[in-house]
Amino acid sequence: MTIDSIREFRELTEIKIQSKGSGLFMIGGGVPKNFIQDTVICAELLGKEVDMHKYAVQITVADSRDGACSSSTLKEASSWGKVDVTKEQMVFAEATSVLPLIASDAYHKSEWKKRERKNFSKIFG
Repeated sequence: MTIDSIREFRELTEIKIQSKGSGLFMIGGGVPKNFIQDTVICAELLGKEVDMHKYAVQITVADSRDGACSSSTLKEASSWGKVDVTKEQMVFAEATSVLPLIASDAYHKSEWKKRERKNFSKIFG
């Protein structure tokens, strides 16, 4: 097994470039959080003009006051041009208690039935 984080980052960036809009749903923080947020910056480095991630939700127990949460809330990510601050929400809770509630609500609202199925592999064809 090989883990190629550069290739994965490039693939995520390509998905961001090809998408009309994007949003983030993050559980925890740290490197994975920064990794996905930075696709906006990477696209710009590749000479592509992309919008910030339009939506962002982060579930975390970390607190930025003590250097946790990568010392960065979603409002700070907005100052770097990564996340649109108008539709972001920090959820300070333990993920195993709130994620089942969020998933259940999303499932039972059945909005997913109306969405066109995505096939991201076509981007790399």
